Amino acid sequence: MTLTKGRPARVWGGGGAHRFYSVVVFVLLASLDNVAIGLVPPLYGAIADSFAVPQRLLGLVTAVSFLVSAVAAVGWAYFGDRTNRKPLLMIGTLIWAAGTGGSGLATNYPTFLAAQLLAAVGLGAVGSVGFSVVTDLISPRRRGLVMSFWGLSQGIGTLAGTLVGGLLGAVDWRRPFLVLTVAGLVATAAYLFTYDIRRGQSEPELAGALAGGAEYDYRISRADLPTILGRRTNRWLILQGLTAQAAFGSLVWLPVLFAERARDQGYSAATAIVVGSVFATLFQLGGVLSIVGGLIGDALQRRTPSGRAIVAAVGILAAVPFYLVLFFVPMRIDVPDGAGTGAVVRAVLGSVVSEPTVGLSLLTALLALALTSANSPNWFALIADANPPEHRGTVYSLGNLVNGVGRAAGNGLVG
Repeated sequence: MTLTKGRPARVWGGGGAHRFYSVVVFVLLASLDNVAIGLVPPLYGAIADSFAVPQRLLGLVTAVSFLVSAVAAVGWAYFGDRTNRKPLLMIGTLIWAAGTGGSGLATNYPTFLAAQLLAAVGLGAVGSVGFSVVTDLISPRRRGLVMSFWGLSQGIGTLAGTLVGGLLGAVDWRRPFLVLTVAGLVATAAYLFTYDIRRGQSEPELAGALAGGAEYDYRISRADLPTILGRRTNRWLILQGLTAQAAFGSLVWLPVLFAERARDQGYSAATAIVVGSVFATLFQLGGVLSIVGGLIGDALQRRTPSGRAIVAAVGILAAVPFYLVLFFVPMRIDVPDGAGTGAVVRAVLGSVVSEPTVGLSLLTALLALALTSANSPNWFALIADANPPEHRGTVYSLGNLVNGVGRAAGNGLVG
């Protein structure tokens, strides 16, 4: 690490309101990216029918997109750790917006696949470069808590994608893609006015020097890669995602699982899509408890260096029995077939109370997701704790690459 002395850096804004605005924009960007990820699975059936292809080919699109996004993230992160991160984030957002818009305009399967892969390239930027930026806003003491919000924003985005895809796309599957494209362009414009966050500014060891006008000018190089992989903590943080995400990757099929259950009970395709999306959204609400996992991780980390790892491991292992119950317990669906979207949604929500099998399934899912969500904020925080500022984006992207392979494998196996 090196510090260069000089005049205090001139950065536009940087007051409390400006920093808060910047954090909000980052969170929204992370959410929108995951809306894009969650948009396709609820619409597998409708898109497959439109292009006259089997649903498994739409599952292949999702699996390959995971891989492309993960590979692209490594390149984005490496350049983000070397250069100004703000332009990279804006370019990445524009790329995924263009790919999402192209998906909505596609007239055949190959065009849809190409557009989704273009979007995946852009999505890789926001996750990896955005992570590097956010860690420079957070002091080590509160990393678990703030990273829980970062992870929560992504989870909410995925839920929103599932819900938006099912509700807006039940009649016309192209509509949600076009709506999301506009949202991506608006987010890019909002990002123009965010605070330029200085690399390393959240580190207590650098605070005094940076306040005195020094610049943290160390940048990653290829010579650093052996050092990064030589850290045992990094190796475990990267590799654990292969098996974990093989399981998590299959969760993108939840809307399809519940939609097919509805079809098996005689409901029409349009009603089944809405039912699948609403049930999948409800059943993943337990992810909001990642905040609790982050708080517990922060508290335990102050007592022992393995605190965050213990919280994450216990959460994942404890969730396994609940997932088994969720997937195999039968569920009776009672909604008005052919009714409007609002009526179907109200019926689904009412069935949580009126239908015991639905209530049991929801409780099981909430517990499973609540326990699993302890992993995300503590994984993020451990990467930041174990690495200097110029390495964090790259380490995150390497972990994300392995996660992407696991997600693609899980998605492909289920599909």
